[in-house]
Amino acid sequence: MKAIVLKDFGSTDNLQMKEIPVPTIKDNEVLIEVKAISINPVDVKTRTGKGAAARIKDDRPMILGWDISGIITQVGSSVSGFKKNDEVFGMINFPGHGKAYAEYVAAPAGQLAVKPKKISFEEAAAATLAALTAWEVAEALNIQPGERFLVHAAAGGVGHFAVQIAKYFGAYVIGTASAANKDFVLNLGADEFVDYKAQPLDEVLSNIDKVLDTIGGENIDLSLKLMKPGGTILSLPSGRNEQVKEKAEAKGMKGMHLMVHSSGENQQKIATLMEKGIIKPHISQIFSFDEMKAAHLQIESGRTVGKIIVRL
Repeated sequence: MKAIVLKDFGSTDNLQMKEIPVPTIKDNEVLIEVKAISINPVDVKTRTGKGAAARIKDDRPMILGWDISGIITQVGSSVSGFKKNDEVFGMINFPGHGKAYAEYVAAPAGQLAVKPKKISFEEAAAATLAALTAWEVAEALNIQPGERFLVHAAAGGVGHFAVQIAKYFGAYVIGTASAANKDFVLNLGADEFVDYKAQPLDEVLSNIDKVLDTIGGENIDLSLKLMKPGGTILSLPSGRNEQVKEKAEAKGMKGMHLMVHSSGENQQKIATLMEKGIIKPHISQIFSFDEMKAAHLQIESGRTVGKIIVRL
């Protein structure tokens, strides 16, 4: 099979198309013929030696990626609930070695969900790591109806799912992004939009119950200024959020961070919400498998709206 192997950590030039053996599945796994792959910022970070690099560096061949959709071609002897030819999607072995950049992927059955029939392979692949993260954020923050919930970078991969899921939970959602993405964020269901470049957020926002911070660093300090006493901020791993708990507690608030983990149970919840039309992934661009380097460069630009997909 064809796979894109990471020769070593570094630039996109280290992503190389190679022929390697089709993986052998374990009893609890299925073999998936991959139809679409979602590319995330963690893919880029890992490629450069950060992100999940420490977890995969000794496992060769190094193959990046975690988000896939496709068709089951083999089923392990202890697997129940899935059969050959089922169309499935999921985030595989995160934060370990997912090996998603390949024509075939061995995946633990417990990390998958059946793809709704009316959802494309591309849409399904898009609703994996980012959607699962947004779902886990909403659960960790215990989002309640009527709460003022601030989503930073609301036009991004996690952000655009977080807006939709928070609305599903009944929150009053405020999304920040650049002016060019105002209509996009409001069309996701946000109740209020703030152009973070136009003026300081602390001049236009206050009384926030809960915050999703996808940026870290100084953005944590800024967010705390906007929050109610006793409010909660959740900062996603970015290498710049280590002090969120301490900073929040110093101001009488609660700070936490979260790293998503593979979960077929939560993936099925996402599938149900997609099937009902409650959440919908936004795909800004689709690349072919041999355009993986270009897909990485697009993510690396930091200006992606929604999700980037690679189609096989």
